[in-house]
Amino acid sequence: ASAQDYKDNDQISTIFSKDRKNGGYGALSFSYTQIDGKDAFLMGARGSWIIDHSFAIGLGGCGFINDVNYHNMLNNDLNYNLAGVYGGLYLEPILAPRLPVHISFPVLFGVGAITNIEDHRDWDNWVFDDSSNDVYLVFEPSVELEFNMTRHMRLAGSIGYRFTSDIEIPNTNPDILKGTNIGLIMKFGKF
Repeated sequence: ASAQDYKDNDQISTIFSKDRKNGGYGALSFSYTQIDGKDAFLMGARGSWIIDHSFAIGLGGCGFINDVNYHNMLNNDLNYNLAGVYGGLYLEPILAPRLPVHISFPVLFGVGAITNIEDHRDWDNWVFDDSSNDVYLVFEPSVELEFNMTRHMRLAGSIGYRFTSDIEIPNTNPDILKGTNIGLIMKFGKF
């Protein structure tokens, strides 16, 4: 059996060949999830370097808020919402990237912060309370169905699951951020 395929000039094939193509992209994402049993909106961005069309590595993150309900402002009851951010390193294997429709598997390893927000906070008499905030670790594997719209734009539907370390905010479940999110991603760059 032959260990390598030889080219016309009989050169040895190498891992870091001159024939490999690299690129990169920037992306915006919009996702839906549930946090604390309430609808939540996530908006994110990421940038990645693409190695040989089939593997991307980069940085990114997103911000979120749950249950933004302006109708409650007329009530005298306090309404609490959760808001925060998370981000880190993305690793993304891409299967069959040259096909018009293909799949990628981005995985996020990172860190985040969450806070409890009162809708009716009296900003003139507000005092910082560190117990209503927390920092956590996050691991988020996803699957994206990508559509090559043009040579420099991809549109993807995404589904993923957020795993986090325990959240330590009074009167909240430690698993409050764990859950599924679905979304839409727009990628722009050289693929």
